[in-house]
Amino acid sequence: MNKRYSRIALIAFAGTLAGCTVGPDFVKPSPVVPPAWTAGAANPAGKVPSALTSSAPETDAWWQSFRDPELVSLISRAATENLDLREAALRIAEARAQRDISAADQLPSVSGNASYTNQRISTTTAQGSLFGSFGKLGGGLPVNIPSFPNPYNQYQIGFDASWEPDVFGGVRRSVEAAGADVEASQEDARAALISLEAEIARDYIDLRNAQGQLAITNRDLVTEQQIRLLARQRHDAGLGTDLDVVNATAELRQTQSQLPPLSRTIESDINQLSQLLAREPGALGTELRASAPVPPVPAKIRIGLPGDLVRRRPDIRGAEARLHGATARVGVAVATLFPSLTFNANLGTQAERFPDLAEWASRFYSIGPSLQIPIFEGGRLRATVQLADLKEKEAALDYANTVLNAVHEVENAIVAYDSEQRRRAALGATLIQNRDALGLARDRYKSGLTTFLDVLDAERNARQTELAMAASTAAVSTNLVALYKALGGGWEENGDTGGHVAQNIGR
Repeated sequence: MNKRYSRIALIAFAGTLAGCTVGPDFVKPSPVVPPAWTAGAANPAGKVPSALTSSAPETDAWWQSFRDPELVSLISRAATENLDLREAALRIAEARAQRDISAADQLPSVSGNASYTNQRISTTTAQGSLFGSFGKLGGGLPVNIPSFPNPYNQYQIGFDASWEPDVFGGVRRSVEAAGADVEASQEDARAALISLEAEIARDYIDLRNAQGQLAITNRDLVTEQQIRLLARQRHDAGLGTDLDVVNATAELRQTQSQLPPLSRTIESDINQLSQLLAREPGALGTELRASAPVPPVPAKIRIGLPGDLVRRRPDIRGAEARLHGATARVGVAVATLFPSLTFNANLGTQAERFPDLAEWASRFYSIGPSLQIPIFEGGRLRATVQLADLKEKEAALDYANTVLNAVHEVENAIVAYDSEQRRRAALGATLIQNRDALGLARDRYKSGLTTFLDVLDAERNARQTELAMAASTAAVSTNLVALYKALGGGWEENGDTGGHVAQNIGR
């Protein structure tokens, strides 16, 4: 009875200790961010550009603000078809499986076993000779000495059980770290989704820009053909020179040389978009080859405050989850410095004949605890604790660096977006003047009041400004995409992007 009470007391003591968890508890870091966006390089007054507002951002997908159904369709399809996202979903599933493996260490392990052996001991050995002759020793004596058959059968059915109470919380810390790894994997998947959305938008804008520049170049070819015809007509009338005709032809050929690179860019962008949607090269050609304008930017954009980045940016949330995991692993390392208690049990039945397994006398068991105390490990355990502590400090620095990079990335994106808008406005005014100058030069050339070089210069300036204007329009939209990406994407604060991606594993 006393032994039973001792076992109960030992188990109760272990259960009491199981509430102890060593190592530091994770505390959410407090990021250092400015109270508002400055964008001072773009605005001497130090204020956010008027097109951007610091009010709370909308939760709608940012690409819908471009009001381009084709862009919305491409991004929607890529979210379910892209191979990188499906791979990220598998990494989430792997992290969850690893968490479940760690959690299983909190529970007892029980296994069953059954065996049959037929064994013969060699009689030419000292042991075999002794067993073979042992039964003959009782001849003529009133004592019945049992004999040992050789060979003999052995049947066995049993169960093994073991349980190591999580006395100092090492397993709980391991589960906590694995849970943080799951969160980090989900944020990595979200970051991959945001990068994919931005890449599709950039490629799509580049495609529409190339198509627009191709259309501008073709219009310029018509204008240059008219200028060359005018030069030839004046030459035939004795009012111009051969040089005018040659210069006009050279300018025409120069413009024609711009067509192949633009066509190559169009095909390359279509192939890139096809790849992002996990399609073969040119699969989207029929859908995208028809020209369309560059998606225009909205008049007002709500970007929120710097403090909102902590909730929206997946790289910041992922860095926080990794810091959480590193903190928990300090506790895992500290727990190895303390004793470990294990309860083992082995029971079953064992008999020479199979029917005898049901006999009460065939039972066997072995039950008892074991205690393991680390005494000397050559400094390995304490070095492991030190390593875990250093990794926690490294993760904390990585988190601070991630926040700092995010703030600078947004500031730079704001400057780029605002400055490109002002550049586009200046180019628009310049283009009006260049077109007026071209009209005046052609009229004066017809009247013989100016040389043909003035016409070529005016035409060249108008063409270059129009192409620059088209490129600037595309740059404004591209810079807005970069700003949206820097701000953290679609801002679905309560959405589980990892789960959204994970549901496409079976596709």
